[in-house]
Amino acid sequence: MTTHSNTPAGWYPDPHGVPRTLRYWDGGQWTQHTHADQQQGPAAPQQAPQMPQQPAGPDPRVQRQVRQQAGVTAGGPGGGSLFTEPVLVVNQKAKLIELTNEYTVMDQNGNQIGSVTEVGQSALKKVARFVSSLDQFMTHRLEIRDAHGRPQLVLTRPAKLFKSRVEVSRPDGSPVGEIVQQNMIGKINFAMNANGGQVGAIKAENWRAWNFAIVDHADNEVARITKTWEGLAKTMFTTADNYVLQIHYQLPEPLLSLVVATALTVDTALKQDSRGLG
Repeated sequence: MTTHSNTPAGWYPDPHGVPRTLRYWDGGQWTQHTHADQQQGPAAPQQAPQMPQQPAGPDPRVQRQVRQQAGVTAGGPGGGSLFTEPVLVVNQKAKLIELTNEYTVMDQNGNQIGSVTEVGQSALKKVARFVSSLDQFMTHRLEIRDAHGRPQLVLTRPAKLFKSRVEVSRPDGSPVGEIVQQNMIGKINFAMNANGGQVGAIKAENWRAWNFAIVDHADNEVARITKTWEGLAKTMFTTADNYVLQIHYQLPEPLLSLVVATALTVDTALKQDSRGLG
């Protein structure tokens, strides 16, 4: 499917179906500028970029997860992407046995806007995960992808003995920063580092590490992660974990990318921890 980012700026047939009208596409969105289409016959203008599919109606299950379980009030409309939505709902795919980490990322109404998939696993590693609990000693690499399956961020958690460290990079390999576990006893904290300094932190609000406050370098809360309850049977018999990430306001880079990565970082860093906190 042709997407907005693949289509150069120019005049195209009006996407709303207005006859004999061209509307200007600036390379990122439709503008208010139109003019009459003077072309006739077979010399038709350029094909209009396809508009994204209209989101389905609100999903009551996700709305309940956001508002009742996570206690997040409905926010204003976001931009429809991983980096412009004020609320991200991260639901892990339920599995009796977890061999590959997979997550669906949705907006506050249940429209899927991304996904997270573990990549680079060998068959030997999957066998090791099946027959043992050695996950914490293995390197994990996950891709955060947009709604069209294109990688946006890459998370790499090197093999650990005690404390976790997650490296965050762009798909081209350029570094964004890293998220580093600071302690093992008491309320777990992570530092978010970039460009040689600390730009923020992730602070667990209780020893079981269910909920986290995310702060900037000045210790001001900028976002919050809440783990949501999916029922006793699902919790006991599957590996699924579900989180709601609420971003309080638009953040600058690289803090924004690190905050978007945090919901996955917390889960990947703690779930296979021998303390059994995840």
